[in-house]
Amino acid sequence: MNTAPLQGIKVVDFTEVQSGPSCTQMLAWLGAEVIKIERPGVGDATRGELQFDPNEPSYYYLQLNSDKKSLTLNAKTPDGKEILTKLIQQADIFIENLHPGAMDKLGFGWDDVHKINPRCIYGTIKGFPPTSRYANLKAYEPIAQVTACAASTTGWWEGPDNVPTQSGAALGDSNTGMHMLIGLLSALLQREKTGEGCFVYQSMHNACLNLCRIKTRDQLTLDKLGYLTQFPQYPNGKFTDCVPRSGNTEGGGVLGWTYKCKGWETDDNAYVYVILQRDAKSFELFCQATGFTDWLTNPDFNTADARDRHKDEIYKRIESFTITKDKFEVTDILGKAEVPVGPVLSTKEVMSDPQSYDGNTLVKINQGGNVGEFVTVGCPFTMSNYQPTYGPAPELGANNDEVLTALGYTAEQQAAFKANGTTEPLPKK
Repeated sequence: MNTAPLQGIKVVDFTEVQSGPSCTQMLAWLGAEVIKIERPGVGDATRGELQFDPNEPSYYYLQLNSDKKSLTLNAKTPDGKEILTKLIQQADIFIENLHPGAMDKLGFGWDDVHKINPRCIYGTIKGFPPTSRYANLKAYEPIAQVTACAASTTGWWEGPDNVPTQSGAALGDSNTGMHMLIGLLSALLQREKTGEGCFVYQSMHNACLNLCRIKTRDQLTLDKLGYLTQFPQYPNGKFTDCVPRSGNTEGGGVLGWTYKCKGWETDDNAYVYVILQRDAKSFELFCQATGFTDWLTNPDFNTADARDRHKDEIYKRIESFTITKDKFEVTDILGKAEVPVGPVLSTKEVMSDPQSYDGNTLVKINQGGNVGEFVTVGCPFTMSNYQPTYGPAPELGANNDEVLTALGYTAEQQAAFKANGTTEPLPKK
């Protein structure tokens, strides 16, 4: 059995770049029919961004638009509006991520779409909540991070590198797409009870803030105590009135840090992350594995609270152990002792590891043509009775004839759409 969860669901995808397409790609992988609306002659902005070949779509585009259909459509023309209206009449989900007010101006805001098809769920992605003072700002990935506590709490806490730092992970873009996915799937279940579609609003800011929940926890604790024991500033540093940056601190109640391993002088990623758990048994296993058994009877180290007060000494000694071994050897030794540990892996290492290609973690998609095969991240969860198939991303307008014919338009009408600027750009004068 390989029943797609969203088999029979139709999605009109009016999104571009990353936050929206990451969501609609997941919908496609779960079995929905996703029709991607693209600007005639131009397409999604990512087609031409960061290209590896000026004649081919970029990996940016390819990795976010697998298994979709592409319809080029100018929704400003009368015919374009009619076509989009017909698509919405058949749709289960309509989703867009244009700048604030753009869809209302176009005549396809929530109220408009709800009148066209009351069962259609409307998803919108914007930078900020509608009640925010920043609601009308155009938002990109870093804007979400800097306004949602992510950048202010990431990075080094002292020296020249003490600046707000954005994460390498797409907290504001792909993360927002996954939050929107949750909202849309919830709305589909709700519709089974109500018979009516609803308006799902997802801001990049709120999606990012949701992943910074523990930082709001730290703020509440800081307000009460004036210090945070798990942070490197404790016990000798100073705390202000807000959660500081904390380097590579684990962030919870355990003591975690990144340590140099053999080869760090020439390899930027010759590091390992090691966590000391708070309970006595786990600490004993760590000490036995590293040979630091003297710590078991030393009051400066043999309790979790004591270790919080002597972080610098702990960091230095553990690094004296890790720096003599490569990161995989350290991982093997400590892993066998049930110590939470992991090597710092580069993108090259992850993408070169055969175990990553398990059918979902990383997948290879055959785009055909001059692009050939490319690698992308697959569906992040697995289901016992369903395996997604990962197909190529569409060429610009590749499904125009198919989609328009299914809507009942004749070949003559489709030719007229091309001529009047609805599905093809008008010739430049």
